[in-house]
Amino acid sequence: MIKEITAKELNTENFIDEKVEEIKQVVGEKMAINALSGGVDSSTVTMLGHRALGERLKTVFIENGLMREGEAEKVVGLFKKLGVAVDVVDAKKEFFAALEGITDPEEKREAITQAFYRDVFGRLVKECGAKHLLQGTILTDIDETVAGIKRQHNVFEQLGIDPEKAFGYHIIEPLIQLRKDGVRKVGEDLGLPAEAFDRIPFPGPALAARVIGETTPERVETVRRATVVVERLLKDTGAFQYMAILHEDRVTGMRDGLRDFGQQIEVRCWESVDARVATPTPLSFKILEKLAGEIIRDVPGIVSVTYNIAPKPPSTIEAV
Repeated sequence: MIKEITAKELNTENFIDEKVEEIKQVVGEKMAINALSGGVDSSTVTMLGHRALGERLKTVFIENGLMREGEAEKVVGLFKKLGVAVDVVDAKKEFFAALEGITDPEEKREAITQAFYRDVFGRLVKECGAKHLLQGTILTDIDETVAGIKRQHNVFEQLGIDPEKAFGYHIIEPLIQLRKDGVRKVGEDLGLPAEAFDRIPFPGPALAARVIGETTPERVETVRRATVVVERLLKDTGAFQYMAILHEDRVTGMRDGLRDFGQQIEVRCWESVDARVATPTPLSFKILEKLAGEIIRDVPGIVSVTYNIAPKPPSTIEAV
């Protein structure tokens, strides 16, 4: 049973000191490695790990073909300013090969887990000689996986999986007692700028979690372009999270007086504190019209845009 540390009771200075010491004790004089996606959790654990290990923590950005537009360049540039070198690893072929033909959400998550931990990180760990992987698993990831709501790709021990036996390295999870609001506080005290610690959450499976049905490079590019519009138009709402989702069904539309049998984007925008429960943001009709107009204009093949108004539960924040 993991003892939760709520944001209210969290003493960030003590927490950081304790976790730095724990990481040092576990890693010793060896090398560790971590994947930085640019999200709140991975950014916070990166700063924590570098405070503990310095140059003995190798930080990589996995370019899996599923990230938002320009993400690698943004993340590498931001962390360079913070004094952290980030190596970009091109793994697009491995991830799309693993996802080929898969439409079931849980099978999709498992394919991403195996591609990430077994194939890509298995190779990187051997190349750099690391014995430990540092990652930003948080308590909500554990809760949703154990409850059977959805398998989070970064949860193992609670499912009876020993990463050392399965993948050949030990996983360290210093943020596992916290939820998102607590992680933000720790990230801020570690020196992350607001653009990192206050960023909207982004799922571990990346845009694959926002493609219903098979995840192909073409379908990811469609939802990536819609994401650009959604994040630009909703960034000033103050919402907890917002996203575009590509549906699998094709729908009948019209363009230039002719039938246009196209695709549908669903927009979601959420109010929440820690992602356990959430309610849809009551966006104005003017904003909704603007979202629909710009997505249809900027994203080829889209003829329909909807807005989800179901709360969590019974919905979940991510669609897949």
